[in-house]
Amino acid sequence: MTTAGPLSLGQLSVWHDIRDLSPARRHEPNNAAVWALPPGTTAREAAAALTAIASRHPSLRTRYDLHDADAPRQWVEPPASTSAHLQVTTAADRDRAALDLARHPFDLGREQGWRAQLFKGEDGTSHLLFVKHHILADAWAQELLRRDLLCELAGAPSAHPPAEQPGPLDLAREQHAPAGLRRRRAALNHWAKLLAQTPHARLPHTGTGPGEVVQATLRSTEALAAARTLGTRAQASVAGVVLAAWSAVIARRCDTTSALVQLMSANRFAGRWKDLVTSMNQWVPTLVEHTDANLVDLARTVHWSSLAAVRHGMYDVTEVAALRARTPQMPEPICAFNHVTLPPAAGRDTEDAAPTKATVVQETPFTTIGPRCYARSTDSGHTLSVRLTATDVGHEQCTALLWELHDTLLAAAREPAL
Repeated sequence: MTTAGPLSLGQLSVWHDIRDLSPARRHEPNNAAVWALPPGTTAREAAAALTAIASRHPSLRTRYDLHDADAPRQWVEPPASTSAHLQVTTAADRDRAALDLARHPFDLGREQGWRAQLFKGEDGTSHLLFVKHHILADAWAQELLRRDLLCELAGAPSAHPPAEQPGPLDLAREQHAPAGLRRRRAALNHWAKLLAQTPHARLPHTGTGPGEVVQATLRSTEALAAARTLGTRAQASVAGVVLAAWSAVIARRCDTTSALVQLMSANRFAGRWKDLVTSMNQWVPTLVEHTDANLVDLARTVHWSSLAAVRHGMYDVTEVAALRARTPQMPEPICAFNHVTLPPAAGRDTEDAAPTKATVVQETPFTTIGPRCYARSTDSGHTLSVRLTATDVGHEQCTALLWELHDTLLAAAREPAL
């Protein structure tokens, strides 16, 4: 066992979100994935592949000492310590089986932060049901694990396992070194300056009861086409265009033209850490001003302000919490926005390219952890999906906000290019 060390800043952000969860909610940081496997994959083969990638990525062998909630620690068990064994399930619904597997919380001090089952379908297909705690891997890292698993299954077993990759403990040590501390101070200054100049604004309470959390997802091929058109005009990404439209929608609902928005920074900008399997995401604020401007102009502004914000995406959440405690009049962000991008990989399921009618479907949220108003967008290549999870706004307004986002994108794309 290696010497224990501090958490990385990304791990610390996860811990900050979950440390006070009640026992009934301790499953909420778990994420469930369903991965298609090559035809004929057996439980033994899948278990061997999982064992191999666990030996490669320290995050899959990391344990946590959480007895001191203000100073959590981590240590990594040696590569030979993890040997996967897979149960086989033939449940009627593999997605429901994966969610059921995710409803059991992890004891991070005593067990690994992941579990898996092999799903065998009646048609002979095999899928891996993979569940992990968010402190182990974010969405990018989870896709890296899927890619590694498929590569392992596709190749012959190796007598010499690949070299161990850097782990979150290595990242934590760099972030606590002098250069890392300087970056943290710059990030804290960014928070202090931005929050000091931002006006207060908040979505009105339109829900049926205090604390009610609702969720809905917009799916639209038309909205993606519109976002691409606007992105070309603005020389901005689809993510920047959707953020601009979302900020305009939220600002209108708050009767303001300036929206303080939390952005999810992936923090994977340094080559050594780009493919690190851990949780590196952190929220960082940006002020979107002049939200009543032409959407193309707003997208240009958002593009540059977002880049400036994510430069300060690595910070100590406890230091930001202390900053807020010293200045309680600081405003809270109106909403949060995250455009999820995954690393390129073969074998990922894709949708039919044929256009489909736009829909907004109400859902039951698996987790209520996170910002009060959180929009998470993804681009499948054919469809734009935006999932909104919101507290105290109610199902009706949640759905209305998504349709307003959809209509804002389409209306702006129909306007003649200047």
